[in-house]
Amino acid sequence: MHLKSFGKLLLLLLLTGATSSAGAVSLPAILGNHMVLQRNAEVTIWGWGNTGEEVTVTGSWNNQPVKTKVNNLAQWSVKLQTSGTSVPQTVTVKGYNTIVLEDVLLGEVWLCSGQSNMDWNANAGIDNAEQHVKEANYPSIRFFQVLKRTADAPQLDVQGQWVVCTPETMKHFSSVGYFFGRELHQNLKVPVGLINSSWGGTPIEIWFSAPALASNPVLAESAAKRKEVEYGPVQSAKAYNAMIAPLIPFRLAGALWYQGESNVDAPEVYAQLLPTLIQDWRTAWQNEFPFYYVQIAPYKYGGAEEWPRLAEAQLKTLRVPNTGMAVISDVGNVDDIHPRNKLDVGKRLAAWALNKTYGQKDVPFSGPLYREMRVEKDKIRLSFDHADQGLVAKGKELTHFEIAGEDQKFVPAQARIDGKTIVVSAKEVKKPVAVRFGWNNTAVPNLFGKNGLPASSFRTDSWPKK
Repeated sequence: MHLKSFGKLLLLLLLTGATSSAGAVSLPAILGNHMVLQRNAEVTIWGWGNTGEEVTVTGSWNNQPVKTKVNNLAQWSVKLQTSGTSVPQTVTVKGYNTIVLEDVLLGEVWLCSGQSNMDWNANAGIDNAEQHVKEANYPSIRFFQVLKRTADAPQLDVQGQWVVCTPETMKHFSSVGYFFGRELHQNLKVPVGLINSSWGGTPIEIWFSAPALASNPVLAESAAKRKEVEYGPVQSAKAYNAMIAPLIPFRLAGALWYQGESNVDAPEVYAQLLPTLIQDWRTAWQNEFPFYYVQIAPYKYGGAEEWPRLAEAQLKTLRVPNTGMAVISDVGNVDDIHPRNKLDVGKRLAAWALNKTYGQKDVPFSGPLYREMRVEKDKIRLSFDHADQGLVAKGKELTHFEIAGEDQKFVPAQARIDGKTIVVSAKEVKKPVAVRFGWNNTAVPNLFGKNGLPASSFRTDSWPKK
């Protein structure tokens, strides 16, 4: 070969190689075809590329290109302002190469997380599964299932992909998440994106960032005491690193949480853990998004007060701003830790969102929650929040009330509804000082608000477990 020709060939090969290696703009899995981006919000689009590479990102809803350059860590990100359109869109990412994301919707995006009851799907068995699966044709509802993984440090990406809600995809996705999303979609008439990052049998400690737990000695000590099990990780931050961190900063409307069964052994610590988790996630996303969670259902745990004390810890978490709790004691199953009625769970979570997040004030969202007590001679009168429409007993008489005097010995009590209050008494307690309601693992109480939603279990005392 002539030297001049060889030189041209070498130059061509070098240029071709440079172009090939430079074509490195890429995106995390959470940014893909069929995704839902939060509507009417500033969303982040991010990824990787070659250092110094110019990246342009354009959303078809406004066709306004946003430019940036890849930094010295091979990372880039831009902010896009989305609109309220519900027509499918595209997102174009252009560097040395071009990526076009198709069938992108703008709507409401919610993260679903927790343990098996959040992860539970129609394929595993839910009430009326066949009918629900058959009806699950909602092109404007999209799912992203995060695959179960662990990591020792926060990861940059997850495994998963966005899919359209069909009978085939719905039956493998979180049933609670699906029913929640369907309620939002049908009421708001907008697209809904649902991200499920859950793992059965896991304690709450694995869903924290490492710094959040380390900063609280009580929580760190609790996490360190966890014993290994066969069905999932127990070491702190393991799931957060692999299944939560890579989703940040994908813009969310809010988060849903259904977990606690694996923490019934230490309910007092859970009263600190759940609020800390909420703040940990909000800090990571730099977004004080709403956080709605499920109060776990009664179940035959080993001791006597595991469920009511864990449920109490969840009740106390309502003190955290912008939170809500779905009570499900009436739709659980004391013989099955996985209640099969996931429809009402999803609908009750959605009621909180519709009322509190989306302003539909006519949607009832909570049953009676204990507020205060007043001793009246040999009786105690109880007052409740969320009882403006009144109280009802589903049955002839109210059940699962107990009363005690200064000896701290509780006995079954008679309880009657008096307007928006309840009067509790027992013949053997002449000077009552405390009342408990639904205070055992298998309690299925019958106190409801007239809005049809059940009351949470509660106690008026703070006495230690005997």
